[in-house]
Amino acid sequence: MHDFRYVNGRLFCEGVAVEALAREHGTPLYVYSHRTLTRHYQMLARALAPIEDTLICYAAKANSNLAVLGAFAGLGSGFDIVSAGELRRIMAAGGDPRKCVFAGVGKTEEEIEFALRRGIYCFNAESEPELARINRVAARLRKVAPVAVRVNPNIDAGTHHKITTGTYENKFGIAFEEIPGVYARAARLPNLRLRGLQMHIGSQLTEVRPFELAVRKAIPLILELKARHGIEFFSVGGGIGIVYQPALASGPEGWWRSAAARRIITPERYAARLVPLLQPLGLRILFEPGRFLVGNAGVLVVRVEYVKRTGTKNFVIVDGAMNDLIRPAFYDSYHEIAPLRRKSGGSIASDVVGPICESGDYFAKDRPLPRVGEGDYLALMSAGAYGSVMGSNYNTRPLAAEVMVRGRQSAVARVRQPAARIWEGERLPRWA
Repeated sequence: MHDFRYVNGRLFCEGVAVEALAREHGTPLYVYSHRTLTRHYQMLARALAPIEDTLICYAAKANSNLAVLGAFAGLGSGFDIVSAGELRRIMAAGGDPRKCVFAGVGKTEEEIEFALRRGIYCFNAESEPELARINRVAARLRKVAPVAVRVNPNIDAGTHHKITTGTYENKFGIAFEEIPGVYARAARLPNLRLRGLQMHIGSQLTEVRPFELAVRKAIPLILELKARHGIEFFSVGGGIGIVYQPALASGPEGWWRSAAARRIITPERYAARLVPLLQPLGLRILFEPGRFLVGNAGVLVVRVEYVKRTGTKNFVIVDGAMNDLIRPAFYDSYHEIAPLRRKSGGSIASDVVGPICESGDYFAKDRPLPRVGEGDYLALMSAGAYGSVMGSNYNTRPLAAEVMVRGRQSAVARVRQPAARIWEGERLPRWA
């Protein structure tokens, strides 16, 4: 659910007309709803409240804009990070390093040192060589590093193969059967503190069952580690999915009465299945959601440049491209496409494509859309996660501007990148 809706035929974000933002700031333009971010965080927190001690750590990789991070910091959120750069961003946005968990398979010595000096809550280690490195860096700094090991439970989450993480075919974590031995060896490293156990089985999970299977499998292991090593927390990871495809035009209320909606994951359904399993552990429970909190809180607004008709195709050529939102090209992902002004009349099957010189530069293929023309604006819905954060300068295209809306107010969250900034770090060699 989100705060983008039609009012008198115009698409609004909370109390602001999206077209007004597009005309003021230009396109491509990301628009975020502060109310949606806040509501999703609070919905999840309320659902998990029966667990005595929890920490929600927003996965910054989903969207690391300072305005987004600042919104969550203001709610008391922790953060799941995968680089020292993300930690720096979180600190700049007012986040607390002591509520940060550091994940990722390739942490450098410099990143480990930076995080240790800032007093992060825990490193989620993904291999024994990483544990040895963290111990070595901590010894040099005369510190004790808090660590958890990421267990790979070998559970197939049934999601896209590029975003599954919980099977032995993936690069993440340590095999379930190896964990007791890994903890026994890590306990002998003098500059490590075995603080917890972490798990993450994949992204964009739309049913609760894979989470439940993974937690049930992990419980005996968790209790063993608690008894032998005194671990303090268990992290369930993230992965709660969102709805990308319901028709905006028909309204969310009607969709939520459908059979599909009765199966989709919600915070309440997630908590109803997991809380009874997690409460008896007597541990702090960490959750690391990303997409669920921000995915439906953002849209990408693009402008129609041309409509090109061929013998078999209707191409809607827009000024946004795969460098602005790569998910359709990368994952064949679906994003609902809505005109900023509701159109009457019929629809036409269209390919919505960008200006980049790649056949993969598209947002939709053969999608029934209202007839649009040059100068019309379109919104690519549910673009708040893995959108701007995965942007690039391919074809020397500036990064898009971003705006945050709160009620009837809006503020620039990132200025459009000036073209000269793209190559400012480059140099022409002056050969002797």
